[in-house]
Amino acid sequence: MSALWHDSRDVQPATSRLLIERAHEELLAGNLDDQRLAHVRPLVRESWERSWRRRVGPEAAPVIELVSEELETYRLAHPLASAMDMIRALLLPGDAEDNGVVIAVGDQAGRLLWIEGDRQLQSLTDGMGFVAGANWAEDAVGTTAPGTALALGQSVQIRGAEHYNRLVHPWSCSAAPVRDPETKRVLGVIDITGGSEVVSPQARLLVDATARAVESELLVARLRSRAETPSRPHAAASRTRATARATLHVLGRDRARLETESAHEESMIELSARHAAILLMLAVHRQGLSAERLCELVYGPGVSPDTLRPEMVRLRKVLERAAPDLVPESRPYRLPLPLDTDAHDVLSLLDRGAHRVALTAYRGPVLPESTSPGVEEFRESVRAGLREAMLSEASLDVLLAYAEIPEGQADVEILRLALEMLPARSPKRASLVARIERAE
Repeated sequence: MSALWHDSRDVQPATSRLLIERAHEELLAGNLDDQRLAHVRPLVRESWERSWRRRVGPEAAPVIELVSEELETYRLAHPLASAMDMIRALLLPGDAEDNGVVIAVGDQAGRLLWIEGDRQLQSLTDGMGFVAGANWAEDAVGTTAPGTALALGQSVQIRGAEHYNRLVHPWSCSAAPVRDPETKRVLGVIDITGGSEVVSPQARLLVDATARAVESELLVARLRSRAETPSRPHAAASRTRATARATLHVLGRDRARLETESAHEESMIELSARHAAILLMLAVHRQGLSAERLCELVYGPGVSPDTLRPEMVRLRKVLERAAPDLVPESRPYRLPLPLDTDAHDVLSLLDRGAHRVALTAYRGPVLPESTSPGVEEFRESVRAGLREAMLSEASLDVLLAYAEIPEGQADVEILRLALEMLPARSPKRASLVARIERAE
């Protein structure tokens, strides 16, 4: 083993493993006031409670969200791809395949993109789903260093039984988020997994330092690229601002958020209700819409397109400043670039069978206060698609989680199906029966 990862003294938690395991059992049973939980570190206890309330399975394998060509394409385009050599040099010195640890680098959503290090350890961690493409976010697998570091936006160390998922109890890990050096938005996470040596104070310092070094390297590369750009101002500005991806966030939000990413920067703006409705309709109808049809979807039937045109002028001015590549074309009205939405992401996850992830990504109805007919129709289609997937394909734990969100709390068909799926002696049956009786 490399000297970097020799066992360190004073890394064992003060609380015994047995006590932590018993506290974990009490939490899973819903006994949140049990005295044993007071002996668990607050950071871990709070993460356990978040995981429990989200109905995360304590023995569930993580969902594989990216595979083969899709994974390779995604990580080649990821901002941290250019920093992998630095990460290897700092965390895997010497013989990387025999150094006693596994390092993982994931994206901002908790999906693991690269896993490298000790070959024997990798063969063991593969068994718990610690593989490239798997989602290790906190709301997917519970308390872990990478997932909880992303949830809190800070470096985290998790020892053995402190993990929410029992499959991960043999391991310990330290992780730190990596942020965009200019916008400070989280780009991803760096994790080291192994034995007790990876949760020493020195290990945390090293992971933190690696994350800061990566951020500095990203900034230097960005500044160098800008300095090498030809001096023609308009062409340079055009290349700098060329939009690589645009996403409209509309779930559970009255004011939509438009996020854009280019090769050199990210931006985020909030849109008025009317502008949000227009952009959403153009994202839904990618083939384009006539002025009359777009007006009908946004304002309702019988409204003259003359009402729409001034709003389109104002929207264009907003986009010219924030995302010039998205300024709509006319005749018909359409977007020159694809515009993703978080609602479409949920529907895509449902199509792929990632029900738990889709439910987690569903933040609420589409633009809930909007009365635009087109928005109302799309809102209902997303809601119906989620509900149908829950009824026809979801596992029990996902169905129970759906029953806790507003859409499912009084849905008798959902509650009855969950009741049928529960074991005969489950303590959750009484609560479901009471809720069914109230709903009826």
